[in-house]
Amino acid sequence: MNIKWSTMLEDLLTWKIRSPRNPEQKIIKRVIALEGDIIKTIGYKKKYVKVPHGHIWVEGDHHGHSFDSNAFGPVSLGLLHARATHILWPPQRWQKLQPVLPPERKPLQREQ
Repeated sequence: MNIKWSTMLEDLLTWKIRSPRNPEQKIIKRVIALEGDIIKTIGYKKKYVKVPHGHIWVEGDHHGHSFDSNAFGPVSLGLLHARATHILWPPQRWQKLQPVLPPERKPLQREQ
């Protein structure tokens, strides 16, 4: 999958990825940082991480209770599976996913 890196991070929305720990399992996470970005982590083994080439940093919306990059580190672009656009289940939660990135989760530094 080829992502144009000049695209705004918020435009990437939410992605369905193959779990780095179990590639048979698919998980839905928000892309927080792209390759070259420096991110302040939440509970990862390092406080700050520069996302390596060919990787992204993903996080769930329930910080501290989510199986995401704070648990397993940067995710290879090869694990991206599909873009998530809507919540369909359970029916009472049907909604379109909005491209919202909490201000406190934006990268500290973007590589140009």
